[in-house]
Amino acid sequence: MYTPENVQVGDKVLILSPAYVAGKFGIVLSREPFVDGQPSDRWLIQVNKENIVVSLTPNEFQVVGKEKEHD
Repeated sequence: MYTPENVQVGDKVLILSPAYVAGKFGIVLSREPFVDGQPSDRWLIQVNKENIVVSLTPNEFQVVGKEKEHD
């Protein structure tokens, strides 16, 4: 199982919550920075096949694999 330290940009994830995107897949875009530029514990996730990016904590998604370069 993946831990927050294992999350990497490009990982494919299953979104667990919030309810409006739960059960959908997404791709990790980046770690969300604080205003001072330091990384937070939140990740920006692009929801597949939707024009939406969500900010999630590691307990709100599960890494399921690496995204293929040409999907």
